[in-house]
Amino acid sequence: MRTRWADDVDPALPLPEYPRPQLVRPRWKNLNGIWEAAVHAPDGTPQFNHRVLVPFPVGSELSGFDHALQPDEMVTMRRSFVAPTLEPEERLRLHFGAVDQSCEVRVNGISVGRHVGGFDPFFFDITDALDDAGEQSVEVAVTDPTDTGDLPLGKQTLNPFAIQYTAVAGIWQTVWLEPVPAACIESVVAVTDLASRTVRITCAISGASTDTPVEVVVRGDDAIVGTVTGAVTADRAVLELEFADVRPWSPEDPFLYDLDVRLGPADRVIDEAASYFGAREVGVERDRAGLLRLTLNGDPVFHLGLLDQGWWPDGLYTAPTDEALAFDIEATLAMGFNTIRKHVKVEPARWYWHADRLGVLVWQDMPSTRFDMMAFGAQLGQKIAPPDMPWDEISPGRDPDTYRRELDAMMRALEAFCSIVVWVPFNEAWGQHDTDATLHHVAERDPSRLVDGPSGWVDTGTGDVRDHHIYEGPENFPGTDPKRPVVYGEYGGFKLAVDDHVWADKGWGYATTKSSDELEAAYVDLIETVTELVPRGLAGVIYTQTTDVETEINGLLTYDRAVFKVEPERLREIHTTLLRVADEAAG
Repeated sequence: MRTRWADDVDPALPLPEYPRPQLVRPRWKNLNGIWEAAVHAPDGTPQFNHRVLVPFPVGSELSGFDHALQPDEMVTMRRSFVAPTLEPEERLRLHFGAVDQSCEVRVNGISVGRHVGGFDPFFFDITDALDDAGEQSVEVAVTDPTDTGDLPLGKQTLNPFAIQYTAVAGIWQTVWLEPVPAACIESVVAVTDLASRTVRITCAISGASTDTPVEVVVRGDDAIVGTVTGAVTADRAVLELEFADVRPWSPEDPFLYDLDVRLGPADRVIDEAASYFGAREVGVERDRAGLLRLTLNGDPVFHLGLLDQGWWPDGLYTAPTDEALAFDIEATLAMGFNTIRKHVKVEPARWYWHADRLGVLVWQDMPSTRFDMMAFGAQLGQKIAPPDMPWDEISPGRDPDTYRRELDAMMRALEAFCSIVVWVPFNEAWGQHDTDATLHHVAERDPSRLVDGPSGWVDTGTGDVRDHHIYEGPENFPGTDPKRPVVYGEYGGFKLAVDDHVWADKGWGYATTKSSDELEAAYVDLIETVTELVPRGLAGVIYTQTTDVETEINGLLTYDRAVFKVEPERLREIHTTLLRVADEAAG
């Protein structure tokens, strides 16, 4: 199965766009394209007799290398490149958007670093490994235990079925080179206080001495809004700018301010980069009836969303093109939703930039660790309620230290994106552990967002949101929570197979419909039920799901994104009364 964007993939340079929109420098070099590849024993010598199209993961159709990497195997990929000319005091970084799952990187045969974790961006300084030859070589050696290990992996499995999908391995986001000064800007994160009309901009800086000047110029609609200066202290500079009139970011008006960030004195700029931010505040407040509601910029907002898995039939973890990457967000908005729950997967940085510029609220899940679906199914067959299940058997993939490290890496990579309004550390007890401590840790690390606590099933009373998963009997509202807004973090899931647009003969869903009309009628009934619950305290719902994924065919779109199962305009119309009632209830 292929999407319509597959034919647009350029084998010479797939996904050519700049990969890091929140920190842009003009000098960079994309290393996507054809790499040599070899599958071998971890202690063996690679024989490079395969080709793989990076950054499509091994096992995907677009990669050109159809191999399911096994836990006792290693895949090594290599290519040559010409290094850019470096100015004095410059260093050359080799960036990876993401590699699944553990890797060692060698340049000209010299190990430049190792990385563990399949979802976060990382880089290595390769300057000292370069030689005087015109061409340099890079090798990336990858191992991936998939669902035989304890690392976060999301929905991957070596035995795909139902809600678990085909395993991927290797490089699955853009690889690129970037020359940087020895002292440089590492990240820019803005936090808004609308009451005082101020924005606090934190610039992480490496290699600069204390008191090195930092200047940030803020632009709105190409006009300078303000300029603020500060200095480096303890590897960062924190600057605060007061606005005469703040234009808040929201789905209705996804306005973004541009930032020009400079390190060093005006007559001797050491480093400079372009960034941006959206001025927004996320919170929880009581409505006139005393019920807790989710708020954006101080106003109640009903989160009407879709569960978005982010999988592709031709690229698996990786969208074929940047246009395809944006399409799911555009389709979500066209159907009248304002929220996406990015489900146990982290996307490339450009996905979140698209979310920021298009205007959608994002709940960001932490990818879950190993979850034994067969054990779970057996327990359900015995009619054991989820809280009473033997979780050590059902969720054996628990490595608290690695999980916390990767959780922090995800938050660090994504904290600059204003569209993310909720962190979801745990989904349905999949590897759930140290719940209260983990949720408190997330809240302390990022007080600018809400923490879902956790999503579905085993709730401990912690977090900012009480999240239920209700696929049967959504009308049976479990009641309000005295301290947290109540949401349905998953519900719906109506199955509909569309001829010529299914992954396999047999498909799976939470409830079956047999035609588009029947699906529409079932969805209308569901939304009417939700509408009746809003005045009772329901603050948001996430419908399962955006698209079909492999044999799971409960999407509002087919897996190839070719067919809307219900017309987007009709879905927008269906949502009208719900959103009006939500506004009235909160007002």
